[in-house]
Amino acid sequence: MSNDPQASAGKTHGTLFVISAPSGAGKTTLCKEIIDRVPNLRHSISFTTRKKRTGEKDGVDYYFVSSETFRAMAKEGAFAEWAEVHGNLYGTAIRTLEELQAAGFDVLLDVDIQGAAQLKKSYGQGIFIFILPPDFDELRRRLEGRRTDAPEVIERRIGNARSEVVEATWYDYLIINDDFQRALEKFKALIVAERCRTSRVLAKVKDVFGLKKDA
Repeated sequence: MSNDPQASAGKTHGTLFVISAPSGAGKTTLCKEIIDRVPNLRHSISFTTRKKRTGEKDGVDYYFVSSETFRAMAKEGAFAEWAEVHGNLYGTAIRTLEELQAAGFDVLLDVDIQGAAQLKKSYGQGIFIFILPPDFDELRRRLEGRRTDAPEVIERRIGNARSEVVEATWYDYLIINDDFQRALEKFKALIVAERCRTSRVLAKVKDVFGLKKDA
């Protein structure tokens, strides 16, 4: 039996949580951890043309496809959003979102700012969350510590981060990842609070307690 008090009131269309952050801010790790902490939450797997990193699996971390395949999907209108980031293409399939939400799952989607802006227009009811590093010095330390990027790539990521942070002002929530556990708890609290929002729960409450539909 689910421990989620909202689940007992019946299945509804799931909520979309859109997460963005500069590269190195800790977004991917936070998203992976929150999936294990919050019931009825599923991660939307994006398509990408970038090469797999060590330990990544196709169909788990991303759907890794060729540029030709990706652009064919984009031309067919298969993506809810897509963008080119750091020289690679990333996109979210409409079918993925629709199937998860129709099944009643809340969906966690980590995308870049370009993709989030597209989703803001097409999914106005989504919840938009931006993850920030404590400062740019710490961001640099994290990027260098990953030992996956050449120095020139790191410099490009730092430059992009400076412009990305400016865009954070239109997101619904900001979480500063200065301490991982503290950031994780804020992330979880945010999702739980959104699940209790009156507009999301009212229809279920009316059914359970026999309230008038126009009450």
